[in-house]
Amino acid sequence: MASLVKGIFDKGPKVKGTLVLMQKNVLDINELTGAQSAGGIFGGAIGAITDIAGSLLDAATAFLGNSVALKLISATSTDASGKGKVGKETFLKGIITSLPTLGDKQSAFNISFEWDSSMGIPGAFYIKNYMQNEFFLVSLTIEDIPNQGTISFVCNSWIYNAKKYKTDRIFFANNTYLPSATPAPLVYYRQEELKTLRGDGTGERKEWERIYDYDVYNDLGEPDKKATLARPILGGSSTLPYPRRGRTGRKPTRKDPKSESRSDIVYLPRDESFGHVKSSDFLVYILKSASQNIIPQLRSVVTLQLNNPEFNTFEDVRSLYDGGIKLPTDILSEISPIPLFKELFRSDGESALKFPPPKVIQVDHSAWMTDEEFAREMIAGVNPHIIKKLSEFPPKSKLDSQLYGDNTSKITKENLEPNMDEVTVEQAIQNNRLYILDHHDPLFPYLRKINATDTKAYATRTILFLQNNGTLKPLAIELSRPHPQGDSFGPVSNVYTPASEGVEASIWLLAKAFVIVNDSCYHQLVSHWLNTHAVVEPFIIATNRHLSVVHPIHKLLLPHYRDTMNINALARNVLVNAEGIIESTFLWGGYALEMSAVVYRDWVFTEQGLPNDLIKRGVAVEDPASPHGVRLLIEDYPYASDGLEIWAAIKSWVDEYVNFYYNSDAAIAQDSELQAFWKELVEVGHGDLKSATWWFKMQTRAELIEACTILIWIASALHAAVNFGQYPYGGYILNRPTKSRRFMPEIGSPEYDELAKNYEKAYLRTITPKNDTLTDLTIIEVLSRHASDEQYLGERIEGDIWTSDSQPKEAYKRFGKKLAEIEQKLTQRNNDETLRNRYGPVNMPYTLLYPSSEEGLTFRGIPNSISI
Repeated sequence: MASLVKGIFDKGPKVKGTLVLMQKNVLDINELTGAQSAGGIFGGAIGAITDIAGSLLDAATAFLGNSVALKLISATSTDASGKGKVGKETFLKGIITSLPTLGDKQSAFNISFEWDSSMGIPGAFYIKNYMQNEFFLVSLTIEDIPNQGTISFVCNSWIYNAKKYKTDRIFFANNTYLPSATPAPLVYYRQEELKTLRGDGTGERKEWERIYDYDVYNDLGEPDKKATLARPILGGSSTLPYPRRGRTGRKPTRKDPKSESRSDIVYLPRDESFGHVKSSDFLVYILKSASQNIIPQLRSVVTLQLNNPEFNTFEDVRSLYDGGIKLPTDILSEISPIPLFKELFRSDGESALKFPPPKVIQVDHSAWMTDEEFAREMIAGVNPHIIKKLSEFPPKSKLDSQLYGDNTSKITKENLEPNMDEVTVEQAIQNNRLYILDHHDPLFPYLRKINATDTKAYATRTILFLQNNGTLKPLAIELSRPHPQGDSFGPVSNVYTPASEGVEASIWLLAKAFVIVNDSCYHQLVSHWLNTHAVVEPFIIATNRHLSVVHPIHKLLLPHYRDTMNINALARNVLVNAEGIIESTFLWGGYALEMSAVVYRDWVFTEQGLPNDLIKRGVAVEDPASPHGVRLLIEDYPYASDGLEIWAAIKSWVDEYVNFYYNSDAAIAQDSELQAFWKELVEVGHGDLKSATWWFKMQTRAELIEACTILIWIASALHAAVNFGQYPYGGYILNRPTKSRRFMPEIGSPEYDELAKNYEKAYLRTITPKNDTLTDLTIIEVLSRHASDEQYLGERIEGDIWTSDSQPKEAYKRFGKKLAEIEQKLTQRNNDETLRNRYGPVNMPYTLLYPSSEEGLTFRGIPNSISI
């Protein structure tokens, strides 16, 4: 020890360092969106910007004095109590203006520490902010440490005034330790920091706090405002189980003490908020969203347009992209003084609400109507992992027959075989050529309630045939409604088959629309919200409560948590709340999240990994001879074939990483932090499913590798696959409607006559109406965009200093190189014209699982995390 620290003493008592920080951003998304809710979008935005600008001026001048102080903590030398020695407090010095590595809006400062030979090697530091305003601490670098060289501290954390904290803010060097290998002087500090992050489970959380805790979804409704805004609590019961969300501690509502009152700003641990650059980008698109959503509602723009609240022709829909919607001059005069709106509108109002053309109609306006494209989007669209192999005929239901009667499908062989190229149903099942898109069981129990509103829907089953050319052909669609005499009588079902001429072709087009409406709802509420956003949040909470920042698994998973709690909080405030965007514009309406809770009963973590998911759905079989251990039964399955490449790369990287830090299975069982993390994740975070036998026991390296691979897959590639195609496919509402408003017309009815005379008008009166379409397009355009500061798979925000261990860093570089090679491979696949499902009739190559992307609406790119 003496020889190790001798160099420091010989060089003198001073250790020099560089601290990098960012001052509070003038465009803080959380404050500004809260102000919008509180005071209206226009006045709120101006008021918030004025307040923030004033505080920013204070912060800019504060660094002239002794405003920020640091104390180093030794990793090698202890005090009398056995804790690492703490050095003397020292303050920042002058700002460095020419540091080439500084990022956007970052400032660097010199700092010198008194540090003599008795103090050892620094392993952590305390920091205090004596200013009134917070700042974002990026990093600290200490140079010329003998036998150590440079010590880096990756911070990436908001620092508030020291009086706001009950315990001092501490940061650790970028070394990585299992709990048992932690240097003795740092053990106390490691444990105390985790205690701070766990909190005590009481009180309402404050903006500056960093406490991670759990709660049920009891903040979606507003029963105190009106009875129709009450919503059931999701989570905490077997009836409506749900993953846990972050606890805020807000007061209960007056009318329902079990429900939490809502507020304009939702607490989340401070470091989970959007970064500076994303705040600016996201704000612009939110403002655009508001301009296209709120203005039509407040000023009745649609009504002012020739007093016509409906689309009458498909060309009317396409005009949203070709010409846009003109805004009246009185609205323009109200908007024009606001600087943030100037770039969103033309001063004359032309094309003020013009949307970008969705990719699905960029080449051909009508190819979306073909049966081939309808089927192709089940394996290469925005919801490509629902289709299953049909293993029994007719398809059966898992619904309780005593409650819902016999829900066995009414589809017959006679419906199917005329379009099966002389193949029988038995032969097709035996040869893996029949598939089904089944949206019957999740929807049927709620149909009577849904159809009592202004929406009208069916439970649907769609059977498809795998043709010799590798494409899927729809054979029949079954539409089912509850029996007039009661649910226990079973459904009333009708079966529709393909037609290409006359009114029968229009009927078939409507039948496909009912299927897609169900698929759109299931996609948004289950595939997207539940199975990515909601299920990952408990992992984030458990990780921060039990895995120290120096734990190798914390470092592995950290990039895959970025911004997720923030976007989830925003979603609970405006998207999935009572009468929010989703309830207002999607068929499931006020039952949307409740229905997703029913689906969550059957969620299985171990089946979320791609290979197991493919096998479960019967679209692949185990095959040790195949490169990925499975063989696809639909060989040209873009989502699956591309996804398997990404899955294998992730698993290879995780395997290298885990085996570097754990040299035996015993080390897994002996890791106290890992065991506490997994126990709480299962028993609390996903506690409603804790009795399931499929949970990993977390006793082996293989279990840890598989669990981390599944989690990273969900947060990166799965979310990318179901998110960034939303506008490219669904931005054309004809292709992916979100509502159905009329039942299938019966022969002899006025609706049937209308369908025969003008199928476009009848179709448009059946699907999503104009106002909801404008809202849908606005929101999914925002959700389908990449921010300018996005971090993609294989990238880390900390650059090359996220760990001091060279082998994991080299493995990560190989991971990044492998992803680049995969992208080239996927590009080659899209150039292979024999793979018809790669581009389809719409000539839209499948690029959603290309790892890289640029900023914007690109239809490609896999971010590390569920960041939007």
